[in-house]
Amino acid sequence: MAKIKLAKSKVDKLVEICKSFDNVGSELINVLHKAQETFGYLPAEVQEIIARELNVSVAHVYGVVTFYSFFSMVPKGEFPISVCMGTACYVRGAEKVLEEFKRQLSVPVGETTEDGKFSISCLRCVGACGLAPVVTIGERVYGRVSAGDVADIIKEYQK
Repeated sequence: MAKIKLAKSKVDKLVEICKSFDNVGSELINVLHKAQETFGYLPAEVQEIIARELNVSVAHVYGVVTFYSFFSMVPKGEFPISVCMGTACYVRGAEKVLEEFKRQLSVPVGETTEDGKFSISCLRCVGACGLAPVVTIGERVYGRVSAGDVADIIKEYQK
């Protein structure tokens, strides 16, 4: 992955975020959440600055970013689609729903459409098993989704 050069204003913003949590290493997850909210994702350069400011290793930051599925090291689409693949959702057809999103948007899991509108990812469990299969788009939750519902869901965001 190619290195990106962060603008000084973005570096300053990141330093400010770290300071708002007193540059304490135990606040790493909170800092990462705020940084991702600010930048949309957590590229290596952002992780390196956070590591430096919190006085923790880059490996530790990377480990946290890659462990939690909420964090992303690649830019997400304007409307990030997440399909739950937990047991209840999987058993009730989540895989077919995922395949339909991939087919209709012509994009694989983990990537973003060329127009930057949609990205697709999988989650382990949303915690709404009674609504399985579950899809989230941003903060919105769709329950009991079937492959036949996918086109209508996508249309809601193409207006």
